[in-house]
Amino acid sequence: MKTYRHVNYLWDDAKAASLDPVGRLVYRSNILGGDQRVTNTGGGNTSAKLVETDPLTGKSADVLWVKGSGGDLRTSTRENFSSLYQERLLAMRGLYKARSDRGLKSAAEDDMVGMYAHTTFNLNPRAPSIDTPLHSFLPGRHVDHMHPNAIISIAASARCEQLTREIFAGEMAYVPWMRPGFELGLSMREISEKSPSIRAIMMGQHGFISWDDDEKACYQRTLDLIERAAVYIEGKYAAKGGDAAAFGGARHATLSPERRRATLAAILPWLRGQVSREKRLIGTVQDDAAILRFVNSREAPRLAALGTSCPDHFLRTKIKPLYVDWNPAEDDAAALKAKLADGLEAYRRDYAAYYAKHRHPNSPAMRDPSPTVILIPGIGMVAWGKDKSESRVTAEFYNCAVEVIRGAEAIDTYIALPQQEAFDIEYWLLEEAKLKRMPAEKELARQVIIVVGAGSGIGKETAHRLSREGAHIVCVDLNEAAAQAAAKEITDKFGLGIGVAGTGLSSCGPALGLPANVTDRASIRRMLDDVAIAYGGFDSICVTAGTFATSDTTGHIPDDKWALTFAINVTGSYLVGDEAAKTWREQGLRGSLVLTTSANAVVAKKGSVAYDTSKAAANHLVRELAIELAPLVRVNGVAPATVVQGSAMFPRDRVIGSLAKYNIAYTEDEETASLVRKLAQFYADRTLTRAAITPADQAEAYFLLVSQRLSKTTGQVITVDGGLHEAFLR
Repeated sequence: MKTYRHVNYLWDDAKAASLDPVGRLVYRSNILGGDQRVTNTGGGNTSAKLVETDPLTGKSADVLWVKGSGGDLRTSTRENFSSLYQERLLAMRGLYKARSDRGLKSAAEDDMVGMYAHTTFNLNPRAPSIDTPLHSFLPGRHVDHMHPNAIISIAASARCEQLTREIFAGEMAYVPWMRPGFELGLSMREISEKSPSIRAIMMGQHGFISWDDDEKACYQRTLDLIERAAVYIEGKYAAKGGDAAAFGGARHATLSPERRRATLAAILPWLRGQVSREKRLIGTVQDDAAILRFVNSREAPRLAALGTSCPDHFLRTKIKPLYVDWNPAEDDAAALKAKLADGLEAYRRDYAAYYAKHRHPNSPAMRDPSPTVILIPGIGMVAWGKDKSESRVTAEFYNCAVEVIRGAEAIDTYIALPQQEAFDIEYWLLEEAKLKRMPAEKELARQVIIVVGAGSGIGKETAHRLSREGAHIVCVDLNEAAAQAAAKEITDKFGLGIGVAGTGLSSCGPALGLPANVTDRASIRRMLDDVAIAYGGFDSICVTAGTFATSDTTGHIPDDKWALTFAINVTGSYLVGDEAAKTWREQGLRGSLVLTTSANAVVAKKGSVAYDTSKAAANHLVRELAIELAPLVRVNGVAPATVVQGSAMFPRDRVIGSLAKYNIAYTEDEETASLVRKLAQFYADRTLTRAAITPADQAEAYFLLVSQRLSKTTGQVITVDGGLHEAFLR
């Protein structure tokens, strides 16, 4: 087994031998994609030319299996690969050459993308990659096209062609930047025919491609070439002073973790509102040593302004980030906000000018001109995307860009793509290849919703219900372990997503578990700040936390239980709304607050005076807060009937007490689940529908109120009680 210092050698002969040919292609792809030093998330592609049996003729056919559009090598399965008749792909060269309008970025070249469907083998529905011609036209049976930072550092150097010869001693050819597609595939074919001994090509500004007739040899060649580039770069980097001298050396010092947190909590909701003018975005904060080394450096303003090189990067990162010229040693958060405001306006003007200068008559409409990457000295990077996964990919891609710049500056001079080329590939990829195939967004996509009381019962069910509609969920509970367990259930169900994990709180995925005590304003503020750091801000809050005070043996409710009931059921909801209002106003985005009251608030009965009275007060709190928070935030309530199933307010002893109170037969050794069913049915029989009220019934009401389905409803309480009140009036 070969050993490497800069990549992971993961090939297992026994594992490979146990797989069929397509399985080995998937295996090779997974172990290459699993190392971010080999390729970035979603970047690169692999292929294998395999002999298959034609389902119509029964004859053997050469079939190109190539990673399809939009897949990720790390997680790819068979379903992520297109299968195409190799003979038909090669025949397309004649079709293309017959076009008088052929050429790079021509209509003829664009038309070839649509023709790939006519080469599909065995009705495979996977859309082919735009890199398909590269894999088809090269002679190797197995081909790897990767985007390693070390290789792109060479590709993005001013002397790329000379460095390629120097570093690889003639083993790797060179092709200047060309948009992926038919012309690039033909150019690579020509190189391989003129130099049959060549097995790899450096792609200017882009990455590299390597091939072999043996799949293991292809894998090893890919790693060998990356390792050679990395060793060369690190040698030059060390000779120039290493980290201390990187990017011209340090200009700023990193703020302490406490100051970074306080500053981020102060600016992120406002910043989210600013970058979400067209559509809401979710943030990821990156403040590890590598990104801080860059944003704190003397050369960061100049290098950031040059923009990124690899097109796979700036599809997410835009052509360049916004660098904020803020001095963390002297300026405060207010000064940072002012500089961000100026920087955002200047960035949008620059992007609009870039679009106006380079657009073509048939170019798609201009993208949102706000930056997706913001660099702040002393603090780090804030990346934005339509969801947490995309913002993490954006962060990963700019991390890759920083490493590319570091390597290029160590061995030569970093250069970015010319702006016209950058524009053409940005908008071509946007229109033709990737984003147009994205599925429709779910109803609560781009939303961050906090569910207070998510550790059990109605809150937990609501968290799951909202997550199914695409919302990012913050599970909050007094019991931190319960909150984190609820968040883990959602994350396990929907996956962490792709891209680097961020750092600290920002390492979360679609769900986050946090503790909070709703009777403690400082605890609430700390939780809301944590949410801002994790996602950039929040959109809605559902407060499902509550308590029921039981009386003593004489039927009296002690003063401390009375006070606690009001503290949780009324004051807690007020404190959450009052603290959240500060963030909502900073953010400037419309939101929703949903409180939990009770159907019992309008029904006087014996034995629950503290609970019922507190819920009556909560009913009125809904109306008052609706006025206080208008027009930015809608405030409504959900009034459940008694929900026994899964409720933390119904431990076994309270269930038994209620059964005894209502003279419902039970035995002391009866299972808790059986006792709960008996009590739930008793409550159900008191309603008009005669059906038990479940947490899922309540969760549906919360969903309706935080969605846009009831967007003109505020100051209202939706009762979900099966007609309990009406039954009492009969």
